[in-house]
Amino acid sequence: MNNHRLLTGLLACALLSGGVCSAESTRVLTLSELFESAEANSRQLRPAITAIEEAEKAISTARANRLPDISASLSVSYIGDGFTTERNFSDYQKAPIPHLGTGLGINLTQPLYAGGAITEGIRMAELKADGSRQSADLQRNIIRFQLTDIYLNLYKYSNLQKVIESNLTAARRVLDDMKARYDQGTALLNDITRYELLISNIELEKIRIGNMLDILNTNMTTIAGLPEGLRVIPDSTILDSSLPLQGEEWWQSRANENSPQLALARTGVSLSRHAEKITRAERLPKIGLQAGWTMDGPILVEIPPINRNLSYWYVGVGVSYNISSLFKTNKALAQSRVATVKANENLQAASEEVSLNVRADHIKYMEAYEELNSREKAVELALRNYNTTATRYENDMALITDMLDAANSRLDAEQQLINARINIIYCYYKLLFTSGKL
Repeated sequence: MNNHRLLTGLLACALLSGGVCSAESTRVLTLSELFESAEANSRQLRPAITAIEEAEKAISTARANRLPDISASLSVSYIGDGFTTERNFSDYQKAPIPHLGTGLGINLTQPLYAGGAITEGIRMAELKADGSRQSADLQRNIIRFQLTDIYLNLYKYSNLQKVIESNLTAARRVLDDMKARYDQGTALLNDITRYELLISNIELEKIRIGNMLDILNTNMTTIAGLPEGLRVIPDSTILDSSLPLQGEEWWQSRANENSPQLALARTGVSLSRHAEKITRAERLPKIGLQAGWTMDGPILVEIPPINRNLSYWYVGVGVSYNISSLFKTNKALAQSRVATVKANENLQAASEEVSLNVRADHIKYMEAYEELNSREKAVELALRNYNTTATRYENDMALITDMLDAANSRLDAEQQLINARINIIYCYYKLLFTSGKL
């Protein structure tokens, strides 16, 4: 089923009026369809997606530092009259000045060289955007694995519910037979009581499974952003999937290439290195092209003042150097170097953690196949034992305790077989989660 069919079905359910999309609404969904729904609707994924947009805007902001700085100024002022005196402050004379003062100026500075600070700032913004995408991939992986876990548990408990109902039907049939034999005087009342207790326990287990199914379904629909009240039915063909059986080295290689956790750690190392370069740039001079135009009036440098505007323009190259950086930058640079060492150590720790997790999950994946073979054999033996015991009981050659033990063994074996089949798929998706992307 493709994405269009999924969204069409969900939209139709959401548009039904009067609460028609109730708890009775059911839909068979595959894991891929759940992933698609979560990608479009999951509230847990939205912040990570928005963080990517924010980081991409930061790249544009960093690139804007390459553009010229242009400033304009306009001033209007009242200028009071001046006066002149001798150097010993005698011979006071008033000096009339035009009272209206105006100023207009435009300045432009185009950075030509900033020690690499601008380029490194842009690169850091790009790396942070990469980190945001990697964080989103990691969050997406986490959500998908949560959905996988819930989906497989939903499938497991749905099948357990069928097993319970089947065994409950069989137990009631045996109980009816017991009651008939009791009426004939060939069975004890105590035997009936014990089997009624077994049925009561099975009914309680059925209630617990039903409650667990409700909890799992609610969690799934909430995380995946599905309509409230929708009852999800797992796709029964999931057990028919052909799963790969590659060796551990293949999975380790995949993890090294695709793990968002490792990608984030590598990005952290790159960010630290570029931060070092920006710190070093503080020690280098800043060179820029400068241009400007001003017009001021009146001209106050003349005596008497000239009531006219003086206008001039200039173009040149400006060089600035922060001398204090010679003794201030050392400590900041030392701190940046330590941060880079720490980032490398984080990368090594993350690599080790991912490698160990892949190894453990691969071992469990292989072990799940061994468990399946064992459970299939156990079901075969439990069923054979149950049939044999039932035949012996019908011929008065076995006790009710034998029937109880055989029924419990059969129920447990069938439940364990379902768990083993689901466990293989779970271990495979766990390995996908650990090694890269679901």
